Amino acid sequence: MDTKRTSRTKQAAPDATPSAASALLLDQQFCFSVYATSLALNKLYRKLLAPLGLTYPQYLVMMVLWEADGLTVSEIGARLHLDSATLTPLLKRMEAQQLVRRERAAADERQVIVSLTAEGRALKEPAEAVPRAVLCASACSVEQVVAVKAELDELRERFAEAGG
Repeated sequence: MDTKRTSRTKQAAPDATPSAASALLLDQQFCFSVYATSLALNKLYRKLLAPLGLTYPQYLVMMVLWEADGLTVSEIGARLHLDSATLTPLLKRMEAQQLVRRERAAADERQVIVSLTAEGRALKEPAEAVPRAVLCASACSVEQVVAVKAELDELRERFAEAGG
């Protein structure tokens, strides 16, 4: 276990555990704060992505492909923490929108390669405004957002290690 995690665990105050009376109060729930923040963030993304004709899950796929085009469905799924059953219908809709092309791999026909079309590549430039708009809406500094992201990434890893 890394020392950073150990030191944080040791620093937790013993009285930080909610009392039995407050343990189930909605406003005291960490999970509800994350959930409500996620809803607000998704609402913001819906507004920002509408002019691009993208949903948030489609935007995530596009970002993965803008970073590395020509990936298999399983590679995209691994990056996004999604299984093929969730990803395949999404990719089919994106193919119908002519944003991506799906083709069987020549070397292994069980694998499907997903590539951007010209239309998909053309969305990259207007999409570059989205992260700036999210930062602006947060009213946080870049440093604050980077720090929160790092904390969330670490928390996700802890939950994954705990079997979540």
